[in-house]
Amino acid sequence: MRSRPAVFESDLTRQRIATDAGTFDAIATGPATGRKVLLLHGVPECGIEWRHQLRALAAHGYRAVAPDLRGYSPGVRPKHVDGYRLEHAVQDVREIADALGWKRFDLVGHDWGAIVAWIAAARYPLRVRTLTAVSAPHPGALAQALRTDPDQQRRWSCLDHLRTPGVAERELLADNAARLRAGWPSAIAPERVNQYVRKLTEPGALTAVLNWYRANPVVSGTYRPVSVPTRFLWGENDQVIGPEAAQNTGRWVTGPYWFEVMADTGHFIPEEAAEETTLHLLDHLATY
Repeated sequence: MRSRPAVFESDLTRQRIATDAGTFDAIATGPATGRKVLLLHGVPECGIEWRHQLRALAAHGYRAVAPDLRGYSPGVRPKHVDGYRLEHAVQDVREIADALGWKRFDLVGHDWGAIVAWIAAARYPLRVRTLTAVSAPHPGALAQALRTDPDQQRRWSCLDHLRTPGVAERELLADNAARLRAGWPSAIAPERVNQYVRKLTEPGALTAVLNWYRANPVVSGTYRPVSVPTRFLWGENDQVIGPEAAQNTGRWVTGPYWFEVMADTGHFIPEEAAEETTLHLLDHLATY
């Protein structure tokens, strides 16, 4: 691993993680000897969405790393849509852990990062100690809901406009990225939204982010159940994921499982309910 630490938001440091796929930007904190935790962000955030959890993990002696995923890290930004298929992102998890020298680690994911985490935890049960999934259900439960649940079909169809190459980019970036900015809830501070927008307006960045949707219809594929201890957090006001997919996720976990419905919370749980998310994460890690 080639690493160039740099101070980032006081106690957090920037790190570069070299893998076969390319070099990932990441945020790292906590003692090098601490228990390892890898946090995967959602769309359209980046690793800094975990800042509250990163600081809490470090304070409790964990070594926590939150990479900017493929497309968000300029060093891992494939030009073709197929480069954003979930299988590549899942392989990234293993390669990042290998580059960090982590043989065993706890895995945390939000939104698309959670879908990647579900698949990685099922595929690498000897590497992943525990899974904490936020907002996104197990992809098998989501796929089933998309086939049979009209409510979930309606919610998912609202994302269809993101899958149109070129058109979606122009719409989202028009008028100083007004529509893009409107996608975040008011609970997220304007300066944080500005930070995300600056990231997404880097050359090729927004197309890369949208390619996650274009490459992964989710309804296809064969999914495995997760055997590691798992905690799933879902916001009752989530506009993207409906209750059927959330409630049926437990059928895809064969190990210890905890499902928590977050009251008065939408899809952006790590930032909308930062303190509650952190307490759940710390409790889950301490239990196992």
